[in-house]
Order: sequence, then structure tokens, then C-alpha cells
Amino acid sequence: MAIHAPEGTRDLLPDEALFWERFKRTAAEVFGRYGYVPIDTPIIELTELFVRGIGEATDVVGKEMFTAISGANLAMLLDGGTIKGKSRLSLRPEGTAGVVRAVVQHDLVPQGAPPAKLMYAGPMFRAERPQRGRQRQFNQVGIECLGADDPTVDAEAIIMLMRFYDAMGMPADAMRLLVNSMGCETCRPAYRDAVRAYMEQHADALCDDCHRRIDTNPLRAFDCKNEGCAAVMADAPKITDHLCEDCQAHYQQVKALLDGAGLSYIEDPALVRGLDYYTRTVFEVQVDNGKRSQSAIGGGGRYDKLAEEVGGRPTPGFGFALGYERTMLALQEVGVAFPQVCRCDVFVACVDEAARDRAFAVVQSLRDAGVRSDMDHQQRSLKSQFKLADKLGVRFVVVLGPDELAAGKALVRDMGAHTETPVRLDGLACEMQALISR
Repeated sequence: MAIHAPEGTRDLLPDEALFWERFKRTAAEVFGRYGYVPIDTPIIELTELFVRGIGEATDVVGKEMFTAISGANLAMLLDGGTIKGKSRLSLRPEGTAGVVRAVVQHDLVPQGAPPAKLMYAGPMFRAERPQRGRQRQFNQVGIECLGADDPTVDAEAIIMLMRFYDAMGMPADAMRLLVNSMGCETCRPAYRDAVRAYMEQHADALCDDCHRRIDTNPLRAFDCKNEGCAAVMADAPKITDHLCEDCQAHYQQVKALLDGAGLSYIEDPALVRGLDYYTRTVFEVQVDNGKRSQSAIGGGGRYDKLAEEVGGRPTPGFGFALGYERTMLALQEVGVAFPQVCRCDVFVACVDEAARDRAFAVVQSLRDAGVRSDMDHQQRSLKSQFKLADKLGVRFVVVLGPDELAAGKALVRDMGAHTETPVRLDGLACEMQALISR
């Protein structure tokens, strides 16, 4: 039986792999204009990082993390032993915790320093039930800004994300931007108690997970995908009615800055996102295609206490992540197509076997000059070589035969214009560079 990719994973074949590269490149270009620079953290971290950073009561930590166990540790478990903390490793389910850990570990925001503006791109892993737009291995692009708590940081990042979607070709009217405030340690405890009391009054209508959330973290119920729970939580107390003065002022300033930038948004008091580290501003970008659980293509928020949770000094932060797979599906829905892979611009064809060695040398010289080039490696006839060149989508075919070599020239055929031009071999690379650049 043939071996296939594991369930919940998929191959990015050449056309889509090229689109993923364009996705990352566009993000780097857009985010770079705002001062963001790359960071690359391990895909495997201490499990404790996610337990402390994301929250033990979250679905991500409680149900969805992949834990990595070495052969020695597996044998120890089978013998009834336990794994030490430093040996308990998990594949990263999201990018923020690892970036904040790196900032703390390497002191990237020393006292008095400007904020660290960092961006990342790569695979994440969650043990979810695979479905359209939801994979066990998926790709994200994200940013983190650590060291500033001003509302301008929040608004700037939200605007930047919307600029990225625009650069990728997503129409503004195909998306909706939701914003909310999660409050802070001053006002959120009383609000959490109010939501808990409300849920206890409606416990009979809640799912088993939300029953558990009443005691562990009642705010997670706002993120439940169960329709019955969603109907109950629609009438729950609203966080915006419980914000302290400072949180209210911060929220109002973020909205004013978004208004000034001309961004349309919807205030959604039920928006809590899925992770425990958020404080104050949270936001989400959604599209209308797909089911409710797959409508979000990006989002994030402020997390002013996360650096302390992972052992650092107080360092305010704000970040977001956008899922490549869901964004890609949304772009396809509005007609954005993958770029087609172009393997080469010039194909060197041999009239007979006597020209093959010279053709090989010509191909190398063209490549050294920066021209994407190839030749036949299967001893095809000249006619078949032209068919191959056509399949490859090349723009020009350089023909070498006994007559051409004797004259020190090559015959260059323009595959689009169907014209042929003799070109001296000693000037072929320069001529091909000029033709391709037109």
C-alpha cells in the first residue's frame, strides 16, 4: 500500500509553494514598512511555556497540543516513570509564546530601549479534527511588538494587517474587522464573576465543555462553536459595560485611530479570541465564505502580562497571526489565482548528439549570467525537445547544431512571436538577458 501524508497535513505542490513564498514575501514587504524585522524560533518548545503562556484551561493546551516524546522517555513512561519538566516538549500550537520567550531569554527589550518589532512565518501544529481550512499542521505569518503599551501600537498593527490583505488582492468588502476590549486585571475579575453567575443560571442549556468552563475560565464560553451555547452567551453580560476607566480610555483611543485611518470595523463585545494571555484590545478579521468556525482569517490583540508569565520583567505586548491556509481559500473565493511555476526562460536544444556537450556548456554559462535555463536530459529528438520547451513554458529556445557551431552562432527562436534570429555564441548570455528583460 502506498504511503500518504498523515491525516491533517498536506503537501504544498510547486504552484502553491510558490504562492506561499509570495505570501511571506508580501508580509515582509508590508510589515517591513512599519519597522518589523524577522525572527525564527524553534517549532518545538518546553510544554511549560504553552501551559503558562497560553493557559492550562484553554482548548489549545487541554486538547490540541502535540507532545513530543523521545524513545528513552517513552520507555520510562512505559516502566511507570515520569518525564522531567525539561524533557516535556511540545510542537508549537501558535507563535506568540515562543517569540515572547525569545525576547525574554535574549533581553531584546532592555530598559529604555525602543519596542522590539518582530515578524515570523512558519508551521504550527494542533491536534484538531481536520476539515476545510483547519489542518493539524498549518502555516502562519505573525507579528509581535513588545515594549510599548500605547494605543497607537494596537491601531498600527490592525491597520498594517488590513494593508497586507489589500496587497494580496483581498477586496475590503469581502472582509469584516471585529474589535473588542478584554479589560485588564483591575476590571476583568469582576466581569468574569458576572459571566460565571450568568452561566450558572443557564447551565442546563450549555454543552459539557462550557460546564467545565464555568469553573475554569467562563470567558472561553464566548468562543464556543456550539450553536446552543452561542445563543445563551449572546445575552451574557458585556465586557464593555465593565471596563475600568483606563481600559475604557485605551479602547476609545484605539477606535479613534482606526476611524482616523478610514477603517470600517464592528464592535463585538463577545469577541474573546481563544487564548488566555490577551488583555485590553482584541480583534479578528473574518470573511463570509465558509462555516462560522472557519470564517476567521487573522486576528490577535494585546498581552501585557505574557512576558511575566514566562519569567521576564513586565513588558507590554501586542501581536497578531494570520493563517495561510484560510487566507488562501478566501483569496481563491474572490478570484486570486496561484502564480504558475516557470522553471526556466531559455531552453537549449540540440540538433544532434554531437552538439550535446557544447549545449551543456552553454546552459551553464547562461545560468552563471543569471538566466534561468535548461536542456534535454533524456536524449529526445529535436522535435520532442521543442515540445518539452513548450510544456515548460519557456520564452526562447536556443538551437545548436553542426552548422551553428561551425559558424560560432546559435539560432534563437522566440516561442511567442515565432521568429528566429542568429546570435553569436560569445555574446549569447548578454543577448538573452536583454531579450528576457523586455
